[in-house]
Amino acid sequence: MPAIVTPWRSVAAAFALNGVLLGCWASRVPAVAAGFGLDEGALGLLLLVMGVGALVSFPIAGKLADRFGAVRVTRWIAAVYLLSIVLVGLAPTVVALGVALFLFGMCHGAMDVTMNSWAAEVERHMGRSVMSSFHAMWSLGAGLGAAGGFVAASVAAPVAVHFLLASVLAAALLGPFLRIAWTSRVVTGGAADPVFAFPRGALVFVGLIALGAGLGEGAAVDWSAVFLSDVLGAAESQATLGYAVFSVTMVAMRLCVDRIITRHGPQRVALVSGLLGAAGYLLCATSASLPLALVSFVLMGLGYAAVIPLAFSRAAADPDVPAGQAIASVATLGYGAMLMGPPAIGFIADASSLRISFALVGLFALLIAPLSPVLGRTRAAQAD
Repeated sequence: MPAIVTPWRSVAAAFALNGVLLGCWASRVPAVAAGFGLDEGALGLLLLVMGVGALVSFPIAGKLADRFGAVRVTRWIAAVYLLSIVLVGLAPTVVALGVALFLFGMCHGAMDVTMNSWAAEVERHMGRSVMSSFHAMWSLGAGLGAAGGFVAASVAAPVAVHFLLASVLAAALLGPFLRIAWTSRVVTGGAADPVFAFPRGALVFVGLIALGAGLGEGAAVDWSAVFLSDVLGAAESQATLGYAVFSVTMVAMRLCVDRIITRHGPQRVALVSGLLGAAGYLLCATSASLPLALVSFVLMGLGYAAVIPLAFSRAAADPDVPAGQAIASVATLGYGAMLMGPPAIGFIADASSLRISFALVGLFALLIAPLSPVLGRTRAAQAD
């Protein structure tokens, strides 16, 4: 039994660490912007720099994970990631902040690839679906990081002090779990690293599934409060409930969906997930009251919870592409949608309305259902 439990704890700690640091940053974005006197355009540019750092890191991380082993590379990146958030807090100028955020984004994106590759190895070792539980730990970590940021902001703690303490505490509490013994597969040879990783073959369809999910998650993060306040006229405090409901539902669903996947299979779960996500956005786009809109965010959380984990599990089991590179290519579309989707939603809303934008996001979610058969287990995965 310990041989099965301890690897799960180790990977779960990696996911939680990744989420905690991102949650810390997200919670102090207003403080960083105020400290440097950044307007929305300048802040948007810095956020784009961070996102580009993540996108550039995907193929590099995938190649390194295949060559040196996902567990080893995850540990390396985690150490640099812990340092990078400290550098963000200590940045003395806007240029230095941009450089630090690029590094922070690279570490976040690279670790996302390698820890998912590691998670896929542990999932095969355990012989049942556990990927969603790892992503639940990420969501939980992000929530704890954001909560810590709320406390830090409430006591007027400087960003530099907050980020340094968060880094030290995360390393002390979660670091020991990352040292639990595990040996990853290695793959030698292969083509030179591209600037961006894009899927090929059947992974194109897996990537499109991740794109649909990434677009939905990104829209919920950046536009839920705006929709509730501007479209439905909710008060500022009420407008925060949309993403809160979405997040809580995601965590709860990810903690139990692995058992559903094991029982009913990834194809059926993805099909239902796509329908639920689409129903959530379409209901929200047509809702006229806050309670009905909150119900729609519950449906979104139920729908999107399993999709990205399923896409990464399928990518890691691909018979033609090494796991690290496969996950990197799928992550490019999934996280690319999270990065580029919200601005596109804003442009469409400006030209029409936010209700139309949400309806379009729902249509992308609807595409997940017919593409779901590609998530079926491969012969290579079954052979393991």
